[in-house]
Amino acid sequence: MDVDYGLPRELSDLQNKRAHYQPLLPPCLQGTTVRVEFGDGTTTADLAGHHVISHSFPHTYGQPLAHFLRATAVVADAQIITEHPAMRVGFVFSGRQSPGGHNVVWGIYNALKIHNPKSVLLGFVGGTEGLFAQKTLEITEDVLATYKNQGGYDMLGRTKDQIRTSEQVNAALVACQTLKLDGLVIVGGVTSNTDAAQLAETFAESKCATKVVGVPVTLNGDLKNQFVETNVGFDTICKVNSQLISNVCTDALSAEKYYYFIRLMGRKASHVALECTLQSHPNMVVLGEEVASSKLTLFDITTQICDAVQARSEKDKYHGVILIPEGLVETIPELYALLQEIHSLQREGVSPDEISKQLSPWASALFEFLPPFFRRQLLLVPESDDSAQLSQIEMEKLLAQLVESEINKRLKLGTYKGKKFNAICHFFGYQARGSLPSKFDCDYAYVLGYICYHILAAGLNGYMATITNLKNPVNKWKCGAAPITAMMSVKQWSHGPGARSVGKPSIHPATVDLKGRAYEMLRLSAGNFLMEDIYRNPGPLQFEGPGSDTKTIILSVEDQDYMGRIKKLQEYLNKVKSIVKPGCSQDVLKAALSAMASVTDVLSVMTTPSYSSQSYI
Repeated sequence: MDVDYGLPRELSDLQNKRAHYQPLLPPCLQGTTVRVEFGDGTTTADLAGHHVISHSFPHTYGQPLAHFLRATAVVADAQIITEHPAMRVGFVFSGRQSPGGHNVVWGIYNALKIHNPKSVLLGFVGGTEGLFAQKTLEITEDVLATYKNQGGYDMLGRTKDQIRTSEQVNAALVACQTLKLDGLVIVGGVTSNTDAAQLAETFAESKCATKVVGVPVTLNGDLKNQFVETNVGFDTICKVNSQLISNVCTDALSAEKYYYFIRLMGRKASHVALECTLQSHPNMVVLGEEVASSKLTLFDITTQICDAVQARSEKDKYHGVILIPEGLVETIPELYALLQEIHSLQREGVSPDEISKQLSPWASALFEFLPPFFRRQLLLVPESDDSAQLSQIEMEKLLAQLVESEINKRLKLGTYKGKKFNAICHFFGYQARGSLPSKFDCDYAYVLGYICYHILAAGLNGYMATITNLKNPVNKWKCGAAPITAMMSVKQWSHGPGARSVGKPSIHPATVDLKGRAYEMLRLSAGNFLMEDIYRNPGPLQFEGPGSDTKTIILSVEDQDYMGRIKKLQEYLNKVKSIVKPGCSQDVLKAALSAMASVTDVLSVMTTPSYSSQSYI
């Protein structure tokens, strides 16, 4: 084992103060009794792929939701667990580092030790590679001491982010059996939790005693669904980036001569870009989801930005800030098609020097049009999921050059009469993901870690730790667990009744909802953001004082308490049962039958595969 991992380290005064913060626990997790209520068996939102998912996960599909209740809750059919034998639990950082990850470890550790001091928590050194090689570090209070409430994953480190091939799955199985683990907790985003679901299924099929639990930790904010409101790290990432953006906005307003093009992380979804826009009020943001929805070309986007620059020049403004998500390159139709051709040739073993010669005529023309630096970046070997190396493709630099070229053309034609266009480019990719986590992420991660223990104590396998009602204070959070298979979907060939499911079931990244409240807020303010320079500085991360209890705007404006609504529906159904009993009046019975028939008809239509397939690609 690398001796650098888990060693105490020197902390600054600020880090030290953060390390002494004790995250809060909701009432349902306090004490040493685990009280769990199970709901009905789950299905999946992807009804068209339901049969594929259920066939692929026969042991873990259709499991019920779990709600963890406070000790005083009066629920007749709740399961009460008071015996807590010693457990051996393994923990692996599978996804990319995200602020708050260390607190998941801390939460699991404290829950294990509070319920049985003889329990053991083993961290796998180096992520999934450490899991395969059985390289472990026993987590102790001394190991945790200088990592509590701290950023990064440097307590254990991480390498590759997948448990996908049969060799990798078998290596994980052997590791868990050899180490006699009762539970394996996998921290990560959509890919890591998809792998966790497959691992849980394989373990169940092999009758391995190890239960697999997933935790939603990803800075991209794209592991969102009816069960998961937000991800650990997203709050911190957006706050740190928003302060950096606002600093740049102030600089732009001071010098009044530069346009700043800022690319933000987020992979294929634009959640980070949207949240940072709502927090810091830059002049413009180009969301990948808007581009994909409107099928905007590179020329269209360039024209939009140039028109904005020209409109601002007419108000004697020659500065501005424009945000760009890193996944934008894959949402522009012609660039995406070009990438597909390049990746296809790479899979055939064509060398980078020869790829340009083997492209189709239109792709070759586009490739030659692009500047040399951008061509080199498009030729980078794709990621393990076949997507481009988004963090290495300088889309902001390409747009800045194209806009400058178009503005110069307009200058010569006399349609633009303003000053010379000057651009400065930034990529805010790694500045935030190693940051000290926000108070919200410290609490959120710690509580999720605690829930992991409750899931294992209840004997559940293939579940993700979940919390709803997150926009409210911690004492109102609702803690539970949802089967990972209920979050899965299957990609399809086409839309409509003839759509056919293809590929393996996966948790797919959730993109920005263009009908959602957060996006609606952006659209209502976009005009003012563009022309009025109403820049906003949310300030640095705070544990105390102004800003310490703020949450992301997206989380605050969305009403996502899905699990709470499921319980509310159950209450209504129970109330109907209690009212409409044998012996009730004919009028009551007729009214109930009429209402239920109407509801059933509507829901039957909404839950047909042909209806649901409209939401999937």
